[in-house]
Amino acid sequence: MTTPATSRQPNIMVIISDDHGYADRSVLGVQDDVSTPALDRLAAQGASYSNAYVTAPICSPSRAGLAAGCYQQRWGARWFTDSEICPPQVPTIAELLRGEGYATGYFGKVHYGTEHSGDRGTPPQHGYDESFYGLAGESMGRLNYLHHSEESVQDYGEAAFPMAVQPLWNGEEPQELEGFLTDAIGERTRQFVADHAETPFLATVAFNAVHNFCWQLPAEELQKRGLPAYDDWNPGAGEYIDWYDGAISPHLENGRAYYLAQLELMDAQIGLILDQLDELGLAEDTIVIYLTDNGGSTCNYGVNLPLRGTKYTLWEGGVRVPFLLRWPGRVPAGVTRTGLTSSMDIVPTALAAAGADVGAYAHTDGLDLLAPMDASDGVAGGHEALHWDCGWQWSVRKGDWKLQWVEPGSPVAEAIRDVEHAEPGSGYYLCNLAADPAEATNLHDTEPSIAAELLALHDAWATSIAGGRSLSETGGN
Repeated sequence: MTTPATSRQPNIMVIISDDHGYADRSVLGVQDDVSTPALDRLAAQGASYSNAYVTAPICSPSRAGLAAGCYQQRWGARWFTDSEICPPQVPTIAELLRGEGYATGYFGKVHYGTEHSGDRGTPPQHGYDESFYGLAGESMGRLNYLHHSEESVQDYGEAAFPMAVQPLWNGEEPQELEGFLTDAIGERTRQFVADHAETPFLATVAFNAVHNFCWQLPAEELQKRGLPAYDDWNPGAGEYIDWYDGAISPHLENGRAYYLAQLELMDAQIGLILDQLDELGLAEDTIVIYLTDNGGSTCNYGVNLPLRGTKYTLWEGGVRVPFLLRWPGRVPAGVTRTGLTSSMDIVPTALAAAGADVGAYAHTDGLDLLAPMDASDGVAGGHEALHWDCGWQWSVRKGDWKLQWVEPGSPVAEAIRDVEHAEPGSGYYLCNLAADPAEATNLHDTEPSIAAELLALHDAWATSIAGGRSLSETGGN
């Protein structure tokens, strides 16, 4: 039995953004056009994890792995086409913490796969007592920032599906919202915190920001920022795919400004949540974790510097993410942790802090980030290795070395190049991230023994997980 390090079980707040660029935090000083005072506040008051990763370069499998604390490949989730939340025999963070006496609430975007009302992928069906959410799997992976009603569905017509204007959900009941979604997510979160201030709670806060289409801003924000309105897709104006190409980088005028506006407005809501925790005297009793679901999307003008690549790819820019953890009095303020960290670590960290028996989370693939760290290896603890597998591309990182493979001629890779303007690469690529954080030089041919070691390591991982396939079966050998 693990004894919690506080007089009461700590509250757990997990804040997940969508497609947030790795460089897009003002505390980093990489981009001088960024302002994120709330995220900077979290970094100053807690720990920043400089080698933190999600389990996939796209949202659905990444969110599934985070919710379960396991590699989602264990139940066959690798890409949009096969991703679902974990099966009932694999408990989610909400189910596990509810078993420890926690009140559980989910607020924001849901996108584990193609779930519909009543499916396990909806929050009421995987452990959340209260929820206010939109099913992005019922659109094209996004939620409209401004419109969610039956009237909007009728007004948008054929465009209702790609523009994602369907009603939201309050628990098992549909709920319409004609207003700014980011603000509504923040408001519902704060109401939940106020209602459960006297009992331990889990709040999962999943902002749609900063996913495209970021021009969907309140009129007053556009006016204040001097930004022009930009219209959503109208089927009468041409084919969707042609319109989409003009609505993403590098063709969208003011694209970066729209993105930064959405980022600042999300950051403001996070700031209000942090203010509320202070006002209610809950800050020292609440673990706050912030991360994004996958690397920043350059099609949406996110910046991942100094990392290479973007969402959809297994370059560092696709899977290494901002990751912040604050627990005043328990986690030193302003520290940076360099060990290999994963979104899968959130489940065991939360359960251990809640005082759960270690057996409750022994099945996970994550580590307790609050456990005493062994710095003897020079990396302050962390995973020995991390793995990714999207079916058509895979990678493994061990220490400073990373090996990845992309199926040459993959139709998925070609579609990503054509539609999202992202380059995933082709074949094997080996690099040393300490010497080459931008993954500029392929050492596969000059370091054959290291490449062989990492290939064997990843092959063993792939065959060990439930539903895993050896690399020889996928063409990666």
